[in-house]
Amino acid sequence: MKTDEEYMNLALDEARKAFDADEVPVGAVVVSNGVILASAHNSPIMNNDPSAHAEMLALRKAAEVIGNYRLTNASLYVTLEPCVMCAGAIIQVRLSRVVFGARDPKNGAVVSLYNILKDERLNHQVDITAGILSEQCGEILSRFFRQKRVTSAPASAR
Repeated sequence: MKTDEEYMNLALDEARKAFDADEVPVGAVVVSNGVILASAHNSPIMNNDPSAHAEMLALRKAAEVIGNYRLTNASLYVTLEPCVMCAGAIIQVRLSRVVFGARDPKNGAVVSLYNILKDERLNHQVDITAGILSEQCGEILSRFFRQKRVTSAPASAR
């Protein structure tokens, strides 16, 4: 079996695909018993789908692969802390573990703003590992938004 860092590097490969497609560079990989079930990257712009976050796409693909919407023995590796929508889906599919890289102080629903995956009022809780390759995961996001600010600035400000 690969290590958390190795799986996160695969998620970073997916984030690079999103970056190259001019999407917010987030990548995700779903793994069960050492087998990669699915990987995906953000593509809401390309798909005209606000739910096309890396996590959502990877969870959908993994469910198709195993033929069940429950992913009880699976782990999700994602480069950015999941948002509220994705955290809700993680609870619904009954993932056993979420491993993420960079924290998201504005939208994070796992540790930053909310703690949905550990909320005991819900019928499922998820093991969380935060900060795996956080520097690399944060850097690709920073670079993406830095480039966006430069290209959207008026020519006189560049």
